[in-house]
Amino acid sequence: MEKIWLKSYPSGVPAEIDYTQYRSLVHLLEESFRKYASRNAYVCMDKFMTYGELDDLSRKLGAWLQGRGLKQGARVAVMMPNVLQYPVAIAGILRAGYTVVNVNPLYTPRELEHQLNDSGAEAIIILENFATTLEKVIGKTQVKHVVVASMGEMLGGAKGMIVNFVVRNVKKMVPAFSLPNAVRFKQTLSQGAGMTLKPVELTQDDVAFLQYTGGTTGVSKGATLIHRNVIANVLQNEAWAQPMLQKEPQVEALTIVCALPLYHIFALTACGLLGMRLGAMNLLIPNPRDIPGFIKELSKYKFHMFPAVNTLYNGLVNHPDFGKLDFTELKVCNGGGMAVQKAVSDKWRKVTGHPILEGYGLSETSPVATTNPMSDEFSGTIGLPIPSTDIAILDDDGNPVPLGQPGEIAIRGPQVMAGYWNRPDETAKVMTPDGFFKSGDVGVMDERGFVKIVDRKKDMILVSGFNVYPNEIEAVVAAHPGVLECACIGVPDGNSGEAVKLFVVRKDPSLTVDQLMNYCKEQFTGYKKPKYIEFRDELPKTNVGKILRRELRDEKKAA
Repeated sequence: MEKIWLKSYPSGVPAEIDYTQYRSLVHLLEESFRKYASRNAYVCMDKFMTYGELDDLSRKLGAWLQGRGLKQGARVAVMMPNVLQYPVAIAGILRAGYTVVNVNPLYTPRELEHQLNDSGAEAIIILENFATTLEKVIGKTQVKHVVVASMGEMLGGAKGMIVNFVVRNVKKMVPAFSLPNAVRFKQTLSQGAGMTLKPVELTQDDVAFLQYTGGTTGVSKGATLIHRNVIANVLQNEAWAQPMLQKEPQVEALTIVCALPLYHIFALTACGLLGMRLGAMNLLIPNPRDIPGFIKELSKYKFHMFPAVNTLYNGLVNHPDFGKLDFTELKVCNGGGMAVQKAVSDKWRKVTGHPILEGYGLSETSPVATTNPMSDEFSGTIGLPIPSTDIAILDDDGNPVPLGQPGEIAIRGPQVMAGYWNRPDETAKVMTPDGFFKSGDVGVMDERGFVKIVDRKKDMILVSGFNVYPNEIEAVVAAHPGVLECACIGVPDGNSGEAVKLFVVRKDPSLTVDQLMNYCKEQFTGYKKPKYIEFRDELPKTNVGKILRRELRDEKKAA
């Protein structure tokens, strides 16, 4: 196919990358550990961790995990916010020859149980704040080994003890839990110090991560990301960043603001793994919703790269203290996960001197597929296909549409997943015979190769960069004894881009909005929870009885 976008590439960005230069992601990480041993790799709550320390700690954790008798390829879940244990866990799991299963720490017991069982996870590393959720379901899973971390344990000395005391006793953020065979994170490191990490023969075809995403069936599926996928996307992002990296004044050691959660593929690749490739320092923000606290952390550093979602940019730029920060060394601000609004980018640029450059990707593409050149302009598009990536715009029959015409965005490249974990039927639905992944998003490509999203083919709802699938919401709500039937759609929301709206036909006439909201609170993590509930006598349907979500959406647009 003709790659018309290459003529729009910035100077210094190659058309292709060589992802075969590393045997595995471990090979890439260990190179960085050696190369940048004395540099700071991560900082969290004023505690720094060098690449050399990360090398040492992850080696100990990996050795401890191997000592549990797990076979190569075993799945190990990680359920934590952005704390120093996270990069240690990722590197340790991969170096031991296992697969990382990233878990949203705010999951409800139902959501956690599904993901642990679907992945077949045999071990989990979890922050104690969320251990009560695990306690409720662990007996129904295959998990045999539990490692419990705490907010303060990596901070050392009196500070660590004070942080743990405040989190547990003052803020009451650690509900009581009972996991009798659990081992403390620091204990695994001390035990692992007396063990040897056995080298593991990994190839690019081994599974590195299971990244869970929703599905049209309402069942969350694991995007199987093999080592090749993730290596490729790290190198693709590095190649795309070359003009920014070469721009004066050049910085020897970059600082990346990592406020996006590392369990999300955007942060995992664009912050954590790319940062380690570049020898950068990631500034970990455990709770970016605390905007004043976030700004206080930012005030301590000169930062260079700032990946975030539109809602976070908007929250920061509208806070009176944000404009007081030092933006003199800021080089690039990348937006993804949800549409970047021009008004937010304009306001951001006015304060920081930089626009928000939008990109696009999915869990299934590791994630980046397209992004805008690192210039000074907001384009309103999702940019150009990155190196070694093909984008096709397809009609309903899978044929390319003429330039400028809308169609489904399809992506081909080394970053495209190996398939959905243990779901060949679902994989077949999204992969074309010639290797394109069908995204479910409708877009248009212009004559320069820039792509613009015009609609979503799926009914997926995008809340602050997180996918919400109506089938999952509807299936759970329909199980409520007071509900006869229901449907949910996304409605515009000034803060989160979209919010979930639920339409319900009651079986029990006494059912109230508050009762149903409380039920949803128990069943769904925050971003999935309906923001609005509307009771109806009936829902619009097709002749065969299928509920028409589109009609509900059209009603809202017409209102």
